[in-house]
Amino acid sequence: MLIYPKIDDLLKRVDNKYTLVILAAKRARQINNSLSSDYRQGLEALAPTDEKLKSYKPLDIALKEIVDGKITYERVTDGIK
Repeated sequence: MLIYPKIDDLLKRVDNKYTLVILAAKRARQINNSLSSDYRQGLEALAPTDEKLKSYKPLDIALKEIVDGKITYERVTDGIK
């Protein structure tokens, strides 16, 4: 269950919830690709049941970056009406 960041805080950073989903998914994929499998295995070996490990999930990181204003987007319109 999403507790932080709050959905209301996230929606203040984007124009609608669909943009939020796409933005968060793209950033989470970037984060996931940058983490090597060795690094992830090391985290799981240190604390496989630790609640703090949940904070290392790529989507959680992406949502925190969005609410902190570190991730932005630009709406591109190329004449489509």
